Amino acid sequence: MIPFNMPARTGHEDQFVMDAINASAMSGNNKYTKLCESWFERHLSCKRALLVTSCTHALEMAAILLDIQDGDEVIVPSYTFVSSANAFVLRGAKIIFAEVDPTTLNIDAGQLEKLVTSKTKAIVPVHYAGVSCDMHDIMNIANKYGIKVVEDAAQCIDSRYKNRPVGVYGHLATFSFHETKNITAGGEGGMLVINDPTLLDRAEILREKGTNRRQFAEGKVDKYTWVDIGSSYLLGELSAAYLYAQLLNLQQIQDARMACWNNYFESLSKLELLGHLQLPSIPSTCQHNGHIFHIRVKDIESRAKLIDYLKAKGIISVFHYVPLHSSPMGKKVGHNPFNLAITNKESQRIMRLPLYFGLKNEQIAFITQCINQYFQMNLHDCVSAVNS
Repeated sequence: MIPFNMPARTGHEDQFVMDAINASAMSGNNKYTKLCESWFERHLSCKRALLVTSCTHALEMAAILLDIQDGDEVIVPSYTFVSSANAFVLRGAKIIFAEVDPTTLNIDAGQLEKLVTSKTKAIVPVHYAGVSCDMHDIMNIANKYGIKVVEDAAQCIDSRYKNRPVGVYGHLATFSFHETKNITAGGEGGMLVINDPTLLDRAEILREKGTNRRQFAEGKVDKYTWVDIGSSYLLGELSAAYLYAQLLNLQQIQDARMACWNNYFESLSKLELLGHLQLPSIPSTCQHNGHIFHIRVKDIESRAKLIDYLKAKGIISVFHYVPLHSSPMGKKVGHNPFNLAITNKESQRIMRLPLYFGLKNEQIAFITQCINQYFQMNLHDCVSAVNS
């Protein structure tokens, strides 16, 4: 069986985790927390990076920092994970669902301005599959109307847009270290990146359960007390140690993933030329990180048949998000001014192939051989008519 995902492990994690186990302090904000944060701050050249328990919690912190309240509107692409919207719904926001660009499946910056109203408080561009959104146009619109931007960069460790790291364009950005991402903090973890310095002091208070603990530790105040709302968002040291080992070996992981991604692309290019499927398209302004390799087939029925065919061959492939605007909760808390026809259509065509650190060339050869065999037996499954 070829699984869809395997958490990355380079072999260096044990040393750092054992060091954390033997340390005198295992709670968050100690040695390995600080090492991970320093790595990110150097890598991104951001104002501050705060290690947290998950990307979901990083988004929830962002919603609090932006003072999202009842009646505020937050623009989010419908084609994303639930946390991109849920974090703002928890603060009382109404979600305005945006259409995606059919090329990248990122938020369509060309239609974004039509969604802005006097109630718009934030825009949440989601960088899908490690490919950056058009942050130039998004920030121009945000700045024009005085709107804050939270980059959901959950899938984008080490991706770049116009030769700068993804995550440095918005006022805030969030990253994920879930086991399905390129690197992991041992299963769960996230990072809140702060590019707006006016949000920094409060962010540190929120992460420390609403206390001024950090200021007290640094001698900036003479009392350690409760000063704001907050929660226990700190990641533990064992998870931070696991993550730090992966950060030090990030290039090895990325090189391997990109080799897999390129192998898939080359091996399936002929099927795209024949009109059987559609491969990913990477804008010239973007450098992606090999997070996801997806193909798009004719329709939802063709996708289901191909997934079943691969499963029978011992290969696990999956589809991705059900659009949030079509979900029970999305209908309750959101609004889609447009019919989101592109989101509806593309979400039913896309499927993801196995891609992880440690996936072997011979496994990719077998997967692509099986896909070729499927289309040889199903010549009528053709996307060219769909895209014409």
